[in-house]
Amino acid sequence: MSEHSTIHYERTSPQIAKITFANPPVNLIAGETVLRLIEIVEELATDPDIQVVLFDSATPDFFYNHFDLAAAADFPAPEDPDAVPAWTNLVLELSKAPYITIAAIRGRTRGGGNELALALDLRYASREKAIFGQPEVGSGLLPGGGGTERLPRAIGRDRALEAILTSDDYDADTAERWGWVTRALPDSELDAFVGTVAARLASFDRTSLASAKAQINRASLPPDADLVAAYGEFSHSLTLPGFLTRAAGTQAVAEQAGVDFEYRLGHHIGVANQQR
Repeated sequence: MSEHSTIHYERTSPQIAKITFANPPVNLIAGETVLRLIEIVEELATDPDIQVVLFDSATPDFFYNHFDLAAAADFPAPEDPDAVPAWTNLVLELSKAPYITIAAIRGRTRGGGNELALALDLRYASREKAIFGQPEVGSGLLPGGGGTERLPRAIGRDRALEAILTSDDYDADTAERWGWVTRALPDSELDAFVGTVAARLASFDRTSLASAKAQINRASLPPDADLVAAYGEFSHSLTLPGFLTRAAGTQAVAEQAGVDFEYRLGHHIGVANQQR
């Protein structure tokens, strides 16, 4: 792994690993982020001891944010046009992994970052600091990493429609009430709670954990083909007038707002569209 990687991987015990994301200032998901996560997931797939993998962030105010569209060309793409896209394969493999994935969410979790979180098994959010959103439609794009497939199953069709169509930001209390996250906790209690859950699961029988997860997956996960189709629709939306005609206006608002654009993305997307 490069010393400049956006991903830090740590094995805290034979049964528990920790993946920390840091791409300051606002934790945009870059091509390197995806490649490194794929490497780790592939390594863990054959690990006989791993039972729990924790995900957190080292960047204040941001968990996993949306894709860095300015560097979209750097995202890994399969040579075979019929192959499963790398990002889609990553979120599918995380959902099916024979270990339990847990997110300790502080800060903004949007777009591809929210879709990654939805692919994890347990999502614990800071009540004061976690914010969620799928901002693609407001920018003339479509979600492409499972947001339109997983979010309706988690929170219901109507709430998913509101969240995805309005492209607005949602706080942790709303996310918990809707079922977007497993539970929201006071920020001061988040790390201890997640650590306790991880240690408890790590003490259980590995085969029983993996088998129970597989049973629940059969009852709850969307078909793989739906996520593959969604990524294709997202990629195509990057070429459509709905996105291209909004890109310049959105960029102008982003330059005027500075870093606040990412802090209040839902608000600024609405401003950018109203100014067109």
